[in-house]
Amino acid sequence: MIADGAIPIVPRGVRLHQDRARNRWVLLAPEKTIALDQIGYAILSEVDNRSEFGEIVSRLASKYEAPVEQIRPDVAGFINTLAARRILEVI
Repeated sequence: MIADGAIPIVPRGVRLHQDRARNRWVLLAPEKTIALDQIGYAILSEVDNRSEFGEIVSRLASKYEAPVEQIRPDVAGFINTLAARRILEVI
C-alpha cells in the first residue's frame, strides 16, 4: 500500500497524450505506449507531481462520489503497477 504522504511523480519523458485517431488517452513513455481506460486516465489526470497520494484519493472520491476506502486500493494498485514498470515514481 502507498502511504498517504507519498507523492506519485511522472518522470521526464512520460506524458499523457490524447490519441485523436483512436479517440482515447494514452500514456507515452520511452519506447512504450500504454492505452488508458477511463479509470486510468482519471487517476493519472490527478497526478501533478506535487499532490500526496491521500490528496489524490480524496479528490477522486469527491469527484466520483465514491467512498475513499473503496477506491484507495484500486488507485494504489494502479500507481504501484506503473511504478513497477518504471513509468511512475513514488517518493
